[in-house]
Amino acid sequence: QVQLLESGGGLVQAGGSLRLSCAASGRPFSYYSMGWFRQAPGKEREFVAAINWRGDSTYYADSVKGRFTASRDNAKNTVNLQMNSLKPEDTAVYYCAAHRRPYRSSGLEVQNEYDYWGQGTQVTVSS
Repeated sequence: QVQLLESGGGLVQAGGSLRLSCAASGRPFSYYSMGWFRQAPGKEREFVAAINWRGDSTYYADSVKGRFTASRDNAKNTVNLQMNSLKPEDTAVYYCAAHRRPYRSSGLEVQNEYDYWGQGTQVTVSS
């Protein structure tokens, strides 16, 4: 059983920064790509960012490209999301997720390809 635990959410003013972290346990972390998704009130959960299993490819939603950076430390079984220049529209619950298939580097934006999810962490950006 894989466990994912997010941390780092909070309240920040527009233009500020937050760094989310996700600690993973339960299966070989370095074999699996990881994704970040978010869900705002009244909206469906959406893709934010992903990083492949090796950590040498990252993917971003257009809405966060140039502002958010995904990274991972396979030695520490953690994945991070650095969020800069935050906007009120970034307000949401953010989830990390582990891809269901090992060694994948494509299609990482597809939600139903992730089989384990964290509990989520709230990010609130005030205007």
